[in-house]
Amino acid sequence: MIPLKTPAELELMREAGRLVAGCLAELCSRVSPGVRTIDLDRAAERFIRRSGGKPAFKGYRGYPASICVSVNSQVV
Repeated sequence: MIPLKTPAELELMREAGRLVAGCLAELCSRVSPGVRTIDLDRAAERFIRRSGGKPAFKGYRGYPASICVSVNSQVV
């Protein structure tokens, strides 16, 4: 049986989705030739913290960054 989400859980998921969309929009506005991935990482961390969040990747098993990004069209 699949447990159904409560209205409160669904609202938390919606809010998380809005924050992720906002962060991606912020980063997309900064992407251009010559922009360093470290600059995108710093912008993402500022957005996340300003929104009351904590970067999930940063510090996990020693991972040094807030986002995982590759210059070859891949973002995690």
